[in-house]
Amino acid sequence: MAKMLIGGEMVDSVSKDTYEVRNPATGAVVDTAPKGNEKDVLQAIQSAETAFKEWSDVTAEDRGNALMSACELIKKNSGDIAQLLTQEQGKTLFEAGLEIHHLVHGLEFYAGLASKVRGSHVPLPQKGAYGMVVRQPIGVCGGIVPWNFPLTLMGTKLGPALAAGNTIIIKPASTTPLATVRAIELIQQATFGEGKAQKQLTKGAVNVVTGPGGTVGEEILRNPRIRRIAFTGSTPVGRHVMEVAGREIKRVTLELGGSDPMIVMEDANLDMAVKMADIGRFFNCGQMCLGVKRLFLHESIAEKFVGGLVEILKKKTVGNGMSKETRMGPIHLESQRQEVEEQVEDAKSRGAKAVFGGERAKGGDLDRGFFYLPTLLSDVPDDARVTKEEVFGPALPVYTFKSIDEAIEKSNASEFGLGSSIWTRNLVYANKAIDKLQAGNVWVNSLHYGYDELPFGGVKSSGVGREHGPEALDYYLEPKGVVIVNV
Repeated sequence: MAKMLIGGEMVDSVSKDTYEVRNPATGAVVDTAPKGNEKDVLQAIQSAETAFKEWSDVTAEDRGNALMSACELIKKNSGDIAQLLTQEQGKTLFEAGLEIHHLVHGLEFYAGLASKVRGSHVPLPQKGAYGMVVRQPIGVCGGIVPWNFPLTLMGTKLGPALAAGNTIIIKPASTTPLATVRAIELIQQATFGEGKAQKQLTKGAVNVVTGPGGTVGEEILRNPRIRRIAFTGSTPVGRHVMEVAGREIKRVTLELGGSDPMIVMEDANLDMAVKMADIGRFFNCGQMCLGVKRLFLHESIAEKFVGGLVEILKKKTVGNGMSKETRMGPIHLESQRQEVEEQVEDAKSRGAKAVFGGERAKGGDLDRGFFYLPTLLSDVPDDARVTKEEVFGPALPVYTFKSIDEAIEKSNASEFGLGSSIWTRNLVYANKAIDKLQAGNVWVNSLHYGYDELPFGGVKSSGVGREHGPEALDYYLEPKGVVIVNV
């Protein structure tokens, strides 16, 4: 049975209650996990507060060294972690390996930044006086992580929090706690310093509490002793997070839903764009916040582009992520598959055509899991649900346009604004898209990918604040103005 990590110790819930974690490809029980509650969160807060006094005094260089040590431990155990991740989440082993690689890269990035935090010297109008701006850790942070990329999205919170000198409590999604618990258990074993002076990461600097969002998550949001909330998830839940955490005037960042447009111009490298449309939509069974959600094709190349994409989808093997032959695993939840089915059927009822897929993958072992074929829809009207809503699964609506201005206008006709891309060799087109697309990120001739080196986040209903990049540290450090007078 999996356990929680509180105060450096692997523990059960105070209530001793547990719940089952099931494989979405087979329905089989993978393991059980503690069903935490408010009391477990309170214990984690106490541990994190105690640890903060020590961890915030650790030198920035040693904090970075501890994160590097954690990376080495994760890399040594990556095979076992990948197995857990595939079994609980459903993604392929190849995709699980890429997620662990991204986690490690992100932690290494913040390990390097830990000692690079800078303040400033400020001349003042008062004679004999000057000002300084110093940046200090906030305290206890809370990270609430979704099920689609549980390790990567845990790392985007834990990495900058620890690098800045904070302590953190991670709340994984109820359905994907196992790989997260194992990774954080290894992070707790990280060391820093040399020889006899070597120390282990402060106990309580990292904590993980498993259990329902309605109890564990709510306590993290409302407890005033947690001063910083980093949340990744759906827009409706994000609104709730902001409302509850806002009552205590907490520092909040929200990375929420998206409906990313991919614009393909007539002069694009079509072979590359077709391949990236496939990866950008159907990686992780289409369960990505920043995945390609709406495909806009110039009318002169639409037929050729769709034909090329269909040929790729014909060869995509759907199945259990543990099989080496599988190229797309199941949708993570039965309720999620049902929502995608309803969105596709709504589009078809309004005149859209399923160029490929549009139904469940069936037969043999596929009947036991939450499988759905990769789906491509054409002739999709503007009032269809797949146009207006986020589609969190392997279905891609296709639209055509005549001009770059029309493509941008249609792309912006969404409540979301997370990512976007344009495929063109024309700098005029590229620069117009960069300037006019309403999104937190714009990729030009590139896959929608969240680089650790660049700030990542959304506008409109896609969230507030940024993760990734040096900018993420700003949300884990409090600037303090200082005035010094010579007397």
